[in-house]
Amino acid sequence: MVLARSLIFLLAFSLWSALVILAALPFAIAPTKWSGFWFRTWNRGTIMLLRTICAVRVEVRGQPPQGGALIAAKHQCMFDAFTPYSQLPQPCVVTKQELGNLPFLGWFADRGGLTLTVDREGHSKALRQLLEKGKKALAEGRQVLIFPEGTRSPLGAPPDYKPGVAALYSQLHAPCTPMATNAGAHWLAGSILRKPGRIVFEYLDPIMPDLPRAEFMKLLEERIETATNRLLASET
Repeated sequence: MVLARSLIFLLAFSLWSALVILAALPFAIAPTKWSGFWFRTWNRGTIMLLRTICAVRVEVRGQPPQGGALIAAKHQCMFDAFTPYSQLPQPCVVTKQELGNLPFLGWFADRGGLTLTVDREGHSKALRQLLEKGKKALAEGRQVLIFPEGTRSPLGAPPDYKPGVAALYSQLHAPCTPMATNAGAHWLAGSILRKPGRIVFEYLDPIMPDLPRAEFMKLLEERIETATNRLLASET
């Protein structure tokens, strides 16, 4: 039953994505605010399909930041990478440069300022560009979301937090809101299976700005991993 529902969802998701892209094409040269509109429309439709076809519900816990803020999120699958677009008022997500090469969708997101792309081979230059873009987004009252581990983390894998989040935190001088999730237990990375249940996005208490680097990293990892492990434990 799970496999059958997952296959139906995959078909519906593909058709829905194609429909949104076609509908958004006339707005490709419109003001960039339309990018946010179409991404939210796509996200909400995907969430509805997931609930209707696969019996997977989405729950938001805690208080998502509303103004300029830094968010550090657990990353387990594709779903937790795009869902924050429908949870936050003005998000921009730090992503790999390769995502900007996705046909139409990546270009549309980049043009709308919905992503902060990072060239992993750029090293110090890439970090400087990220900091510049992050400061600009924060000044505009936007929410900068970064995945501290840099890529998807398999369920149960030891955490591997990278220094980019600490650099953003120290340079932006803004609170950092950790975010935990159990999305990977239902939207299985590298698989078509979508298991029924409840995907939770939990926004935790913000970490105040200007802590020493080591203290910040320790606190961030403790909060995200503790909350994530608690959410995953509730699945058993």
